[in-house]
Amino acid sequence: MVVRIATVAFEGIEARPVDVQVQITNGTVVFNVVGLGDKAVAESRERVRSALTASGLALPAKRITVNLAPADLPKEGSHYDLPIALGVMAAIGAIPPDALGGFTVLGELALDGSISAVSGVLPAAVAANAAGHGLICPATCGPEAAWASRDLDVLAPRSLIQLANHFKGTQLMARPEPAMRAPGADLPDLRDVKGQESAKRALEIAAAGGHNLLFNGPPGSGKSMLAARLPSILPPMTPRELLDVSMIHSVAGALAGGALTDRRPFRAPHHSASMPALVGGGTGARPGEVSLAHNGVLFLDELPEFATPVLDSLRQPLETGEVSIARANHRVTYPARFQLVAAMNPCRCGLATEPGYACKRQPNERCMAQYQARLSGPLLDRIDLHLEVPAVSAADLILPPPPEGSAEVAARVARARERQVRRYADLGLPHVSTNAAAPANVIETVAAVDAGGAEFVRAMADQLRLSARGFHRVLKLARTLADLDGERGVGRAQLAEALSYRPQADRRARALA
Repeated sequence: MVVRIATVAFEGIEARPVDVQVQITNGTVVFNVVGLGDKAVAESRERVRSALTASGLALPAKRITVNLAPADLPKEGSHYDLPIALGVMAAIGAIPPDALGGFTVLGELALDGSISAVSGVLPAAVAANAAGHGLICPATCGPEAAWASRDLDVLAPRSLIQLANHFKGTQLMARPEPAMRAPGADLPDLRDVKGQESAKRALEIAAAGGHNLLFNGPPGSGKSMLAARLPSILPPMTPRELLDVSMIHSVAGALAGGALTDRRPFRAPHHSASMPALVGGGTGARPGEVSLAHNGVLFLDELPEFATPVLDSLRQPLETGEVSIARANHRVTYPARFQLVAAMNPCRCGLATEPGYACKRQPNERCMAQYQARLSGPLLDRIDLHLEVPAVSAADLILPPPPEGSAEVAARVARARERQVRRYADLGLPHVSTNAAAPANVIETVAAVDAGGAEFVRAMADQLRLSARGFHRVLKLARTLADLDGERGVGRAQLAEALSYRPQADRRARALA
């Protein structure tokens, strides 16, 4: 007789069904696991053997064959331990074979028979609910699985013995409750930043429309300090965004205790990060920083210090909102709709823009040009706001804290975001929530300029060498400025301010404005 247990294999955040088939027959005493499993799957034999022994069960002196079907689908991870063990227990009569027919099972076994946490429980729970199954998962992952559906039957045992007793009716388990992560310490407040009013304005615009932002200024001017306060003015995630983010973090094993949080991700990798670390890859094609920052912020400090190929790998995710990782035997796609915020110095020493400073190696202009040449033009073209952040003077530092903090700015950002959500929902684009994510053909409609704006664009057309992408990003930025101002249309003032944030057009735009 063959016992079948349902489990899943992960391809990105998709959970594909896997049928665990267990057969015990007479013959040579051996325990085989087949079905294109990785090293962790092959080692599951010893974990299952020890866990069953610790639970008071002994493997029969027979031939045990475990097949993970479909056999051509790669199987990675330790979550196959529990379905294999339950299949063996059902085959030897330790639990009723029909008790597992309506469940999807995943979990890692410890040698003492306890069930350890695994990654990907939330996508597995969503897939099980879609298939009409219940879910058996580790106890620490139960609160995570409970988010999939109120009607999903979730069993979250701590050990094999507890699960066996549940099926026997001697120790019934209650369904776990969904858990939210308790709010941590208060986020850094914009009131801590003295001076830098133009940088605060750019930060507010970036938050309101989901735009990419680059701060360029000398060391100590407050670039990193400003970026760290961006989360304090961003609105909380919607339920849909929360589910998308949580599924990525679940696959990455980043959900502590199965608790979800409505705070937007803020990822700040070091500039020594490799390409697989940033965009994803490595063993098992794991999600990278760009996917872990989905619906949140990716902050890259010391931008030119990142390797050039690593930075250029951001081009596709910034444009499409997803990243595809291709391997010889499979292809994985992760969502990556993130907001890029970067900071950099004007040159290697960082002081080339200071009055009276002369670089010891070469002229200041050449020093700046060589340092900034590490950033490719196509990458810079995908950044909506470029802002030079001057050094803060001592006169600014001795002033009292500004009257306006993150709470006041967050209220304006929330109103602007609400306008965008309503606008794109009325256009039949419920998946678009910010101007930065709007398609080019749509932004040409919603950001149609008035007569004064059209005259302004014609006046600057010959002087501004904007690419088609740059032109549409200017329109998106102008649309965000109009949303902040509560305007229905885009006018000359919004276009002039949007153009002032382009690296090549700022001086001419200000002059013509």
